[in-house]
Amino acid sequence: MADQETTASKYAGVTQAQLDAHWMPYSGNRQFKQDPRLLVAAKDCFYTSADGRQIFDGLSGLWTTGAGHGRSEIANAVAAQIQQLDYSPGFQFGQPKSFILAERLSHWMPPGLNRIFFTGSGSEAADTSLKIARAYWRKLGKGTKTKFIGRAKGYHGVNFGGISVGGLPANRAWYGAGIESYHLASTLLPENRFTRGEPEQGAHLAEQLIDLIQLHDASNIAAVILEPMAGSGGVIPPPKGYLQRIAEICQAHDILLIFDEVITGFGRLGYKTGAEAYGVVPDMINVAKQITNGVIPMGAVACKQGIYDAFMEDAGPDYQLELPHGYTYSAHPVACAAALATLDILEQEQLIERAHGLIPEIEQRVHQLQGLPYVSDIRNSGTASAVSFEPAPGEPLLRPYQVAMAMWSKGFYVRYGGDTVAIAPPFIAELNQLDDIYSALGDCIAELT
Repeated sequence: MADQETTASKYAGVTQAQLDAHWMPYSGNRQFKQDPRLLVAAKDCFYTSADGRQIFDGLSGLWTTGAGHGRSEIANAVAAQIQQLDYSPGFQFGQPKSFILAERLSHWMPPGLNRIFFTGSGSEAADTSLKIARAYWRKLGKGTKTKFIGRAKGYHGVNFGGISVGGLPANRAWYGAGIESYHLASTLLPENRFTRGEPEQGAHLAEQLIDLIQLHDASNIAAVILEPMAGSGGVIPPPKGYLQRIAEICQAHDILLIFDEVITGFGRLGYKTGAEAYGVVPDMINVAKQITNGVIPMGAVACKQGIYDAFMEDAGPDYQLELPHGYTYSAHPVACAAALATLDILEQEQLIERAHGLIPEIEQRVHQLQGLPYVSDIRNSGTASAVSFEPAPGEPLLRPYQVAMAMWSKGFYVRYGGDTVAIAPPFIAELNQLDDIYSALGDCIAELT
């Protein structure tokens, strides 16, 4: 009887048939369905597991929930919007909150990026920015500019455009040919191991862009797309001067620069954007995740005025489409309500500034783990940090999984993937909570065999 009660609590009433029916994304389905890790509630910095334990949210959801869970301000805004206008068509008709939100977002972006195209996710934002880039050059009579340049270990979502410019092999290997793309080398260098913040070495890697331009010619290259800080690839901060040099080269060769800020936008680096953090103004910025605090899917592409204007000029009758692109859920009214409420919280509670204040605290705590068994590197950028591990014999992905499962058993949720465990706590986390999670991480690493 006791075993049945334990099983019931772990499954939260979900039957095995129901577990089997769901093909989970980015998950080891076979292991999970043998030993489910189910979350049933969330408040502030904590989840509640199906067996009633409090689990500290060590990744802010999936880089989404910096303002913490269960925000009544967002819930109330969403509920009111559903009652008033639950859905409206985004093609040829509009609803007020999308225009209010677009104008407000423009003030969160670097100067000049004041035209906002809404999507339903970060993956959609990535593909939208790539389509806009190609179409922009065609509008200017430069239709040969179709190729893209990404970066190894980069992540730009899971749609075909995104995996093509992305640089994570596991996301590309299964799916065959994508769009024509080339890749800069990763800035993750052995000589930068255990660097605190931006590494001193590596800016020279930006010169590879010149090599690619010489090989393919700028007349054939539409855009370079990069994450200011590569999050999903393992929290890889840019070397000092690297992004600035990339921007200079793009400008000199008439190539658009796209920053994928799905992770870094709205506070993760202690600034409104990664562009602000590093003092670089790209031509487009992709955002999602924190835009609604993770409550409802939403993404957006912020474009420079000149890109927008190119589509509006010589576009035929004014009732004609200027850009044949969009999604059923672009500028969804409920998502807009959630985003506006999220921006209110970030501003009124000064959470960007609070996140900035956490940076040295996180840096100090994570780098104390240097010297523990099997730790091959430690990196930090903004409020994100990562610990990489030497591969276990025959199973290179095993140790991060073991550490993450041990953390779960101790009451902490962290991200594991590849050779790395990543931590990116909510902006509202207290110092004692940081003490707890990094201390537990150290204990779990020390327990590896």
